Amino acid sequence: MAGTFNVLHDGHRALLDRAMGEGECLVVGITSDAMASLEREDVLPFYMRRRAVEEYLASKGRTATFESIDDIYGPEGMLDDVDVLVVSEESEANGKLVVERIVCRGGNIRLSVVPMKRSEDGIRISATGVLHGEYSTHGNKGVRIAVGSANHVKVEAVRSVMERIYGDVTIVPRDVPSGVPEQPFGDETYQGARNRAERALGDCDMSVGIEAGVFEMYGELIDIQHCVIVDKEGRITVGTGSGFAYPPEIASEVRGGRTVGQAVDSLYSKTGVGHSEGAIGLLSKGLLDRKGLTEQAVLAAMIPRL
Repeated sequence: MAGTFNVLHDGHRALLDRAMGEGECLVVGITSDAMASLEREDVLPFYMRRRAVEEYLASKGRTATFESIDDIYGPEGMLDDVDVLVVSEESEANGKLVVERIVCRGGNIRLSVVPMKRSEDGIRISATGVLHGEYSTHGNKGVRIAVGSANHVKVEAVRSVMERIYGDVTIVPRDVPSGVPEQPFGDETYQGARNRAERALGDCDMSVGIEAGVFEMYGELIDIQHCVIVDKEGRITVGTGSGFAYPPEIASEVRGGRTVGQAVDSLYSKTGVGHSEGAIGLLSKGLLDRKGLTEQAVLAAMIPRL
């Protein structure tokens, strides 16, 4: 099977469940960032989309071979040994094209079509609807939680934590100003997170503000991510993620007036690292990414509520 998996929802879960029931070995094609961005404006980075599928399969005791795909056919030879191609009703036409191509090459493959999943309002569940805060990944309203940012890493970190706590949650991204400098230092970090949470709350049950800032500690420049959660009753809870020290070359750039993102982009020839794996993903060589670090802060801010 293949797809964009742009926020894993019940439609995707139904496809994966069908695929697991069809065979012993799974091959999952996930559209590359380049291909996904041609079809839609709002796309999560590839590593987040793949990880969501991996985690769902792991919860069922299964694994898969993953391929990054740039067209509906996938890399050469990807489907040569595949017996069943699982598709949704929406992608059935493309599925038939793929099957025809494989059969013409002497292969033997059949199509397995999975019906669409619908929300409690009767509309087709889509990643766009989930991303825009129209319903949960299960198609229900659930607990409505605002996030004071449009940054996908922050939004999906909140979704990941809150789904584990509440089950059904509708996450509503709201791009509000932090009210602090682009690169917060010290107490500006907490204030920025609180400003984001309070300004985003609106008609939601609760709101989450997240801000990463730097602190002068132990002779190092330490990054500590802060999360502030406010609810409609006015209660405020706070948490942080684990802190880490920046290498001297980054610390020097930030002390000189650059943001962490600017310093990393310049020194490591990266672009937009803050909206992807983050500086922590780069510096830890992938052992911890920004989403994981953000989840720590969100969960810590929820502990008083738990």
